[in-house]
Amino acid sequence: MPVKSVTVRVPAKVNLQLSVGPKESDGYHNLVSVFQAISIFDDVTIKLAEPGAGLTIAISGEQTHGVPADENNLAAKAVALISKEYDLTVDAHIEIKKSIPVAGGMAGGSADAAGTIVGIDYLYSLGMTREEMVEIAAQIGSDVPFMLSGGTAIGRGHGDQLTAALSRGTYYWVLALSTVGLSTPAVYAECDRLRAELEIVEPQTHEGLMQALLAADAPAVGASLVNDLQAAACSLRPALRLVLDVGQEYGALGAIVSGSGPTVAFLVSDEEAGLDLAVALTSSGVVGSVARAYGPVAGAKVIS
Repeated sequence: MPVKSVTVRVPAKVNLQLSVGPKESDGYHNLVSVFQAISIFDDVTIKLAEPGAGLTIAISGEQTHGVPADENNLAAKAVALISKEYDLTVDAHIEIKKSIPVAGGMAGGSADAAGTIVGIDYLYSLGMTREEMVEIAAQIGSDVPFMLSGGTAIGRGHGDQLTAALSRGTYYWVLALSTVGLSTPAVYAECDRLRAELEIVEPQTHEGLMQALLAADAPAVGASLVNDLQAAACSLRPALRLVLDVGQEYGALGAIVSGSGPTVAFLVSDEEAGLDLAVALTSSGVVGSVARAYGPVAGAKVIS
C-alpha cells in the first residue's frame, strides 16, 4: 500500500558566528557561518491529492503572519526543483504548522523547504541521497542545506558549503522575539552601507568559538558569539540594542542577533538560568515575546 501522507519535523537555527565578506560582483557575499539547530520546530505535512490537483499550501500554527501560501513559499520552490530534476508530477497538499518565528533570522522558510525535500523524497520513494538533497537545497537558499542535517555546522561560500563542527555538550538559549520581521536584503544593504569606507577581508572561522564548542565551555562560547550583520540590524531597528543590553544585564553568557535579525539569542548556563532570564526579559517590557530552546538537535526528519 503506497504511503499517502508524511509529516516531517524540522528545527530553527541560531547563528553562533556570521562573518560577512566583501560584496562580490554578483551582489552576494562570501560567508562563514556557524549554525546550531535548536528545539523550536515546524511540522511539514504532505498529503497526496487527486491527479491533476497540482500543489496547494496551507499555513497554520503560532507564527503565520506574512508567510506566503503560494509559489513564493520556499516549500513550493523545493517541489518545483524536485519535479524538474526527477521528471515528477506532484499533486499534493502541503500543510505547514509553524512555531519558528517568521522573518526572525532563524531560517523558518528554509526549514520548511528542507522539510519538503525530505517529505517529497519519502512520499514518492525517490531514494534521494544526502548529496542529492543538498544539491536541491542549495538552489533554494543558503540556510536550506543546514536544515537537512541540523546539529552544529560551519557553512562557507554563500553559507551552503557545510562541514560538521566538532561540538560537545548541550547549549541553552533564550530567544527575544519581535512582532515585526526584518528584511534580509535590507539588512545586507545596510551592512554594505555601514562598511562602505572600510576594507573588508574574506571571512574566517572564529578559532576561539571552535575551541569553546569542542570543550563544551558555554561561557567561552557566549564570549565568542559574533555577527557582522548585527550593527546593520541594530541600525535599522535601534530597539535591538536595548534588548541586547537588558539580556546581558540579567546574566546571559552571551548575546547575538540571529542571522539578519530581529530575533536576539541569549546563551545561558542551564534551563533554570533560562527560565530566570525569560521572566526578566518579559517583565522588562523591551521584548515582544520570549521562547526557550536548547541545541544542538537533528535536522529535518520524518516523524509520521
